[in-house]
Amino acid sequence: MTTVESPPTVPAPAAAPDGPGDEARLRAAAEFVREQDAAALLPRLLPGLTGPELRALAARCRFAHAAVSVFPADQQALRAALTAAGLPTGTGTQLSVVVRDRLAHRHGLDPAELDVRILRPTVTGPDGSTRMVEVFTLTVPPGSPLTAVAAHERATQHEAHLAFEVLRPDPLALRGLTALLTQHGAVADGGGFNPHENGTVLYFTVPSLTSYRRIELYAPGDHRQALAAHLSATPSDTVSAETLLRLMTGAWTTQALAVFARLRVPDAMDTGVAVSTDALARAVGADPTSLATLLRYLAMLGVVARDGAGFRLTALGALLRSSHAHSLQPLALMYGGPFYRSFGHLAHTVRTGETAFDHLHGENHFEHFARDPELADLFDRSMAASARMFEPLAQHPAITAAASAGGTVVDIAGGTGELLAGLLTAHPQLRGALLERPHVIEAARRRLPADHCTFHIGDFADVPPGGDVYVLSRILHDWDDDRCREILLHTAKAMPDHADLLIVERVLPTDGSPSLATAWDLHMLCNVGGRERTTPHYTRLLTDAGLTLTGLSPLPLGGTALHARKG
Repeated sequence: MTTVESPPTVPAPAAAPDGPGDEARLRAAAEFVREQDAAALLPRLLPGLTGPELRALAARCRFAHAAVSVFPADQQALRAALTAAGLPTGTGTQLSVVVRDRLAHRHGLDPAELDVRILRPTVTGPDGSTRMVEVFTLTVPPGSPLTAVAAHERATQHEAHLAFEVLRPDPLALRGLTALLTQHGAVADGGGFNPHENGTVLYFTVPSLTSYRRIELYAPGDHRQALAAHLSATPSDTVSAETLLRLMTGAWTTQALAVFARLRVPDAMDTGVAVSTDALARAVGADPTSLATLLRYLAMLGVVARDGAGFRLTALGALLRSSHAHSLQPLALMYGGPFYRSFGHLAHTVRTGETAFDHLHGENHFEHFARDPELADLFDRSMAASARMFEPLAQHPAITAAASAGGTVVDIAGGTGELLAGLLTAHPQLRGALLERPHVIEAARRRLPADHCTFHIGDFADVPPGGDVYVLSRILHDWDDDRCREILLHTAKAMPDHADLLIVERVLPTDGSPSLATAWDLHMLCNVGGRERTTPHYTRLLTDAGLTLTGLSPLPLGGTALHARKG
């Protein structure tokens, strides 16, 4: 990103979000702020920042807050969302000049039309210090002309960032800190001086390993000379080359994580007690010298941490334990295994439009995995590993309404039932129906309660009729538009007039902002032959099937629930 944003090209979404989006974002931000400290967080934001440079930066920067944008209908809705997130509601507000102007620029609006306010409810950090969740709030009543702006900003969260307060700021210190950030891949991304609170902010985009891609340096006082230098900054050739080199070595990271998981090193480590490299090598059957090299690389990424003469597992690395409730081990093995090999043939896909996986194996990934029981099991486990994406669905209005009526949720091509099991656990009065292939149904029977669920063997043409809520989770992105229309038509035919359809996908942003969906779009192109889509694209597909998009709800891991009904 550059310091000057592109001209506004933001289309109005076809529907406004539903569900507890603002509340969920406030709660996630509050939990993040409570758990983090500067020394642990900075290496995750700037991979490769270690040793004296890390200590120097951490000594001058105090982790101050995480920022989030919300768009309540009124002040009562804002207070309710804050309370539900465990945040105090009595803090005063101030005008946010910087965010107001950025928002106006993005959407081609007059800044005077936007009453963007800041409030800063406090939370307590792990060391007992007082931190804040910085909340940018713009009231958007139902039917407001700003509804489309709110929907776009909720989806993209342009203003979400992490802030570090500069301790004892002076011109020399600010130049040194910005230079250090730039050396490790941070890129200037605007800023400003807020006269209402006499403070200067410098924004950067960073090559983060967290969900936050922007950071703020906040320097109390008027430092407009440093701000001017920041706004005019362009990366030097040296810095650009270092940044590009880090990008080029992304494949090394994929393999390092895959090997770490394949050797089950995380299972042999502890998050509280360090283990020597020799002991780990004996436990997992590895060469001690080679394992030490791997662990040093993973320490740079924040997956493990040096501790005395050994290494301990971090909270990030613990997600690769096989026993972790939200283990990502199967995904590490899949992305570092079958899908990694086919990515080596991406050039063939870009030249010809043909799927690289099919080109490499002579068949599509569904057929290939079905013929190999081990690969089929890994694929099913890798799909289940993203179950965190589904957790908020249990509170979606369509699900809670069906539950209150003792209704039925039909999960179409729902794999081994991870999503459906979560819904039935959250709402025991619900009934479930799962449509899948024969070998997957057998695995699902072990997960789903037979007295609350029926099992249907078949294809998309065999969608069971009579349900109250139909779910297509990560299905449509596997297929081209024609096949998607067929799937949606089959689904619509099975749906009673009162039924709801929930589609879970990663939705592409329309403005080119960073998104997991953009990465998955490339993955789908290379390995599956499908694609991710924008909200307007989904709207057209639904319309072709006689369905109407009525709402969007954000989900973890970059997901979105698209809510549709007949008519």
